[in-house]
Amino acid sequence: MRSDQRLESLLAELRPSVLGALVRRHGQFDGCEDAVQEALVSAATQWPADGVPDNPRAWLLTVAGRRLTDYWRSDQARRTREVTVATMAPAESALAPAPDDDERVSADDDTLMLLFLCCHPALTPSSQVALTLRAVGGLTTEEIAQAFLVPQTSMTRRISRAKQQIKDAGMTFRMPPEDERAERTRAVLHVLYLIFNEGYAATAGEDLLRPDLTAEAIRLTRQAHRVLPGNGEVAGLLALMLLTEARRPARTLADGTLVPIAEQDRSQWNADLAEEGLALVVEALARPGVGPYRLQAAIAAVHVETPEGGQTDWPQILALYDLLEQMAPNSVVRLNRAVAMAMVKGPREGLGLLEPLEQDRWMAGSHRLSAVRAYLLEMDGDLPGAQEAYRTASSQAASGPERRYLAEQAERVAAALEDGLG
Repeated sequence: MRSDQRLESLLAELRPSVLGALVRRHGQFDGCEDAVQEALVSAATQWPADGVPDNPRAWLLTVAGRRLTDYWRSDQARRTREVTVATMAPAESALAPAPDDDERVSADDDTLMLLFLCCHPALTPSSQVALTLRAVGGLTTEEIAQAFLVPQTSMTRRISRAKQQIKDAGMTFRMPPEDERAERTRAVLHVLYLIFNEGYAATAGEDLLRPDLTAEAIRLTRQAHRVLPGNGEVAGLLALMLLTEARRPARTLADGTLVPIAEQDRSQWNADLAEEGLALVVEALARPGVGPYRLQAAIAAVHVETPEGGQTDWPQILALYDLLEQMAPNSVVRLNRAVAMAMVKGPREGLGLLEPLEQDRWMAGSHRLSAVRAYLLEMDGDLPGAQEAYRTASSQAASGPERRYLAEQAERVAAALEDGLG
């Protein structure tokens, strides 16, 4: 790794704990975020020439604290000080003492508390995602807007609203009570899962994959795993991401054409990520209890462990989906279970499980439901029905690569029909 990449990685890793510490001490989310950003810019400029300090986090805290003090002393700060003085720390503490001044709070604690704050249940899921990427991930508002294909002005308003909600609700920067931590952790994992999914299969646009988003989701989940090493669901989510990301090099051809997992060249898979993910699955399943991310990781592991040209263990996958539907029932799980059922007991069994999804408000009209129906109809020998379903799925897809792939499947089935008639 080049020196500039190492520096960028170090600053990205330090950012959330520095911001978390500053917010914990001073309480001004917006001002602290600006101050940390300025400190990071200073570090990126000075450290290549002067060398990385012995305690880089303390250096960043000191510089950010001074920037915050300068802000408070400005004319703009004087106009708002009366409003915020009740929640501000004493002025002398703005010099940001060294990170070991409070032994009760570690850098990992600050990172975790920042994640909890950004994923507060009072915020909408879209606001949680945006604020996490902005505050914890350090992405610019423009980058987040581009990732989710919305105008920058809209994303700016979304992030501003989220920060205002935090301020208005008086959300404190502290560990939630013990009885709330499990729920808050689930919110954090859900946000990280949403970020990864958008990178793995973009909901719209001409690119199926967003490697920048999957990489950021993995980086943030690694941090969550570091600060919550005993949580099996965190380990399970990280394993799921790594096993899924391992297949990314083979998911598309050079021209962007989508390649289903059964047709992928497994020699292109990232063996290091796959190995790490499989080890994490073992770790996650060894923890007490079971949860949806561990089950999804176990399903991904079955696919990854299937040798080239080998037979996928569909009975095991179906058994895992049975458990998953009991534990976390939703339309996506039911759709995937229908595929597994078809592979084990035949396409008609799978098609029968699709019927209730027609009435599901989240799945009705989805290209994924139409695509699965097309696949199962083709398995069952109903080529006219499959052709129509593939065409419907193509018209419903918002992603360019998925739309083209489904249209190609419709053409392939049409050609098979013509050959049969001929």
